[in-house]
Amino acid sequence: MGTGGVGVALTFDDGPDPIYTPQLLDLLKKQRVKATFCLIGWRAERNPSLVRRIVAEGHTLCNHTWNHSLQLGVQTDAVILKDLQDTNKAIRQAVPRAKIKYFRAPGGMFTPKLVGLAQSLGMSSIYWSVDTRDWDKASYGTGSTMVTHIIDTVQWSVRPGAIVLAHDLRKPDTITAFRTLVPWLKQARLKLIALPT
Repeated sequence: MGTGGVGVALTFDDGPDPIYTPQLLDLLKKQRVKATFCLIGWRAERNPSLVRRIVAEGHTLCNHTWNHSLQLGVQTDAVILKDLQDTNKAIRQAVPRAKIKYFRAPGGMFTPKLVGLAQSLGMSSIYWSVDTRDWDKASYGTGSTMVTHIIDTVQWSVRPGAIVLAHDLRKPDTITAFRTLVPWLKQARLKLIALPT
């Protein structure tokens, strides 16, 4: 749930998204900030150039399963391993020597078995300490109300060592919010890091 130090890790799930991941990468590059991208296997397979760009620009990779199944943790060992291995394979088809040191279960639905099998593949499981809930349109709407919610949530909750959860798949409001948040986090003298590989 934390980085283990004073650094704050921005993590973005469910991509790569051909529209919004490039916008997020542009923002991070302009601000000279590194982040962690939790990739969905089939989306990595379809967007190899984005996987290459994420790695080339110094960001950290995280396995977020093949297709975001919330039930993966209760499947058989064989099913879980195939899912995680297929996702790593798709990422490494784009970047053959990619370091994939982290795993995040969809929806945070970790089970001891899932954590153990990810560990057997060399991946540490990561949760979060700040949830932007940028996926919850039913509660926070879209446009300015969602942007305000994301900004307020992070500014109120972030502390040294936090892992911040957000998404880059079909989330224009998240990109807009982080255009404000990234400079604010830097001005607040919080050290923004990619999780170490």
